[in-house]
Amino acid sequence: MSALPRLVLAAPGTGQGKTTVAIGLMAALTRAGHRVSGHKVGPDYIDPGYHALACGRPGRNLDPHLVGEGRVVPLLLHGAAGADVAVVEGVMGLFDGRNGGHGFASTAHVAALTRTPVVLVVDISRASRTIAAVVHGLATWDSNTEVCGVILNKAGSPRHAAEVAAAIDLPVLGVLPRDDAVAAPSRHLGLVPAAERELSAAALDRLAEQITEHVDLDAVLALARTAPELDAPAWDPAAEVTAASARRPVVAVAGGRAFTFRYTETDELLAAAGCKVVPFDPLADTALPARTAGLYLGGGFPEVHAAELSANEPLRRAIAAAVADGVPTVAECAGLLYLSRALDEHPMAGVLDADAAMTDRLTLRYPVARAATDSLLTRAGECVTGHEFHRTHTIPQAGDAPAWIVDGVVIGHTGATLHASYLHTHWAGHPQLAQRFADAVHARM
Repeated sequence: MSALPRLVLAAPGTGQGKTTVAIGLMAALTRAGHRVSGHKVGPDYIDPGYHALACGRPGRNLDPHLVGEGRVVPLLLHGAAGADVAVVEGVMGLFDGRNGGHGFASTAHVAALTRTPVVLVVDISRASRTIAAVVHGLATWDSNTEVCGVILNKAGSPRHAAEVAAAIDLPVLGVLPRDDAVAAPSRHLGLVPAAERELSAAALDRLAEQITEHVDLDAVLALARTAPELDAPAWDPAAEVTAASARRPVVAVAGGRAFTFRYTETDELLAAAGCKVVPFDPLADTALPARTAGLYLGGGFPEVHAAELSANEPLRRAIAAAVADGVPTVAECAGLLYLSRALDEHPMAGVLDADAAMTDRLTLRYPVARAATDSLLTRAGECVTGHEFHRTHTIPQAGDAPAWIVDGVVIGHTGATLHASYLHTHWAGHPQLAQRFADAVHARM
């Protein structure tokens, strides 16, 4: 049995200030001397980046769609190892999950799986006593969800807040005044250059001060300590994969401002499989790390930095040469764009026979994908869960050997040593992908 004080921050819907309050609470508790572990329901990469800055440790995702229900608690315990309290930021509205899934992968689903008390963050700026009806409905709608407290956000005045609080039959843990100057840092926080991180720290300090002043941190911690013990072992990457040899081949992992998206567990699985993970910055580095035997190009916003990526011609040539030479290469979303011939007419690495461009259409889906062929990562017919989030497209959208079949359409490009597509996968949910990649990297040495 594992004791872990914890709580989930949820909301009636998006736009309630849940992210702002979650980051501020994590920062306030951290600055008060507590070891805080930040977690995010769903596949989002951006909010965990905020959590990492607030807590001083990696942000983690909890997503039953991506990793399966049985791994959610082990991943929570793994990510929160050594922490005094875990704060889990929800996604969308409390009961909103995968479309057609009847709440599967919702905040309520994760709260139930992890037996975690829920605190609602509610924007009260446009109502008063009606807020109590909303809170009552959320608290009583599903007996598997334990809503234990409320934080009222954007109160117009103390009198307004008192009217709302008096009508609510749950503990009100805090009341935040309406203050447009206090909000979560830019949604592109993951793209902030290291030289500008002091600005991000200042924003976090303001959030922490607001939360400390207006939220009862002792009451929040007392509520978190009511969470029951969890009867599951912590996730262990070493139990999921094995090393093919005692050598430590280098896997070069794209980072920096253009490649900010990958799950922390990806690095941990590769390390457990005997690889040495070495970051590099495609905006700044002109060569791959020494002795690179594998290449991982994750997600990010390359379209924001297309001109800079293109200007780094030495690295583009090095990437193209490495892939042509058979260096095992995985590219997800941003990586796919970087390996294309061009992105918005800016020359890229030119590995793939495809061109990429921004569009007005957002592609956002949460699919089950089927492997279209045998490849570096997959075996034909194998199914995995994943997600897509992008405003670009490639022409064509698939190569001669596609990566996946999603909703009946083939996407991506593969080969014996290459796997490139828009689909993001969480390797903790599909460790065979990490194992196959690591095996190919070891074989490369």
